[in-house]
This record gives sequence, C-alpha cells and structure tokens, in this order.
Amino acid sequence: MFRRLRGTAPGLLVPLAWTFVTAAHAGFVVTRTVLIAHVVMSVLLAAFALASYGDMREGVLRVWLWVIVVGFGVTVVGTASFLIDGPTRVLQTATVVGWLTIPAVALVYTGRAAAGRDGLIYAVGGVVSLVGAAAYLAGPVAGEVSLYAGLVAGNLGQTAGILTAVTQSRLPVES
Repeated sequence: MFRRLRGTAPGLLVPLAWTFVTAAHAGFVVTRTVLIAHVVMSVLLAAFALASYGDMREGVLRVWLWVIVVGFGVTVVGTASFLIDGPTRVLQTATVVGWLTIPAVALVYTGRAAAGRDGLIYAVGGVVSLVGAAAYLAGPVAGEVSLYAGLVAGNLGQTAGILTAVTQSRLPVES
C-alpha cells in the first residue's frame, strides 16, 4: 500500500502545491500557514527520498530522485525565508523559481528518454514550466499578470508530467 501511495500521491500533491502557492501569492493564505506548509513539505520530501532511494537509483528515476533531493534543499531555503530577517523576498523568489525550473529540466530529460505521446507530454510540460519560470521572474517588471501566468504555467506543465507518470506503471528507464 505504501508503494502504491508513493506512486500515486504526487499526482495530487503537485497540482495542490502549485494551487496553494498561487493562493498564497494572491494573499489568500497567511504567512504562518505558508511556513507550516514548507516544514511539512520538507519532511515529506525527505521521507519520500529515503523511502524511494532503492527504487530510484537508475535511469530517469535517478534524475527524479535528484529533483526530490535538490527540491528538499530549495524547500528548506523557503522555510528559512520565513524565519529570518533579511533578504526574505529574494529567498522566496529563489524557492519558487527553483521549483519551477528543477522539475522542468527533469521533465524535458524524461521526455527525451520516453517514446511517443508520453515523451511529448513530458517534454512540453517541462518547456511550459520553464516558460512559467521566465514569466514569474518577469513579474516585478511586467506586472502581476505575468507572475500569475508563470505560476499557472508551472502548475499546468508539471501536472501534465506527473499525471502522465502516475498513469504509467513506472517512469521510462534509459536503455
């Protein structure tokens, strides 16, 4: 049952996480709740990496293990941004951009390793998420529409990728 949960939960958690981030940017979520979410996500990422290490040491899954490990670090930086005085906005932006780009690169990589329609979905999802990162970064200059468009693009691109992975019995493994 735990293995099945590890295989399917990301299909729900990824879109929920991006929806939560978008709601937080819009002011619908208080700062303390965002801090708690970062702590919970850090614990979940660490637990997932430890529990999945044996299954994720080869091929494309190895790349995704690195996404989880590096993402843990990015999430810890986000957590710290709510606990310190100083350049908190820079750290929070780095956290969001990190989560827009790191999985995006892995999606493009996965798309190259996968065949047919699934490979295309992974690759396009990655590109859409990278475009989202650029739009998000342009937000301070281009305006809030760009920032929100970036978050929505990241959500759509990464959700397409994770739902494709969840519907497969496993991610493709390199030859």
